[in-house]
Amino acid sequence: MKDLRTVFAALSDETRFEIVERLMAEGELPAGDLVPASGISGPAISRHLKVLREAGVLDQRAVGTKRFYKVRPDALRGIAQWTMDHRSFWEAGFDRMAAALAAEEGL
Repeated sequence: MKDLRTVFAALSDETRFEIVERLMAEGELPAGDLVPASGISGPAISRHLKVLREAGVLDQRAVGTKRFYKVRPDALRGIAQWTMDHRSFWEAGFDRMAAALAAEEGL
């Protein structure tokens, strides 16, 4: 998988994030099926798909003239692993927030 920073950068764009969300929900789709719901042009979708593919988020396969895209599970696994690796950071923040709220209620 690509550098996780590249994955996060690719997913930081709203359109690309929505493409990934749709592919996760519906499974593999041809690029043309992503155009109508997106509200942007076919060439623009193609550029977004290229960024996602180069970041290692999507796989592409060709059938004749159609290009089919699907989410690469290892890309999502990498994000999940990063999140779990930093779990103590998040939990400490939540613990501090809970303590601050408790102190606020005690006033």
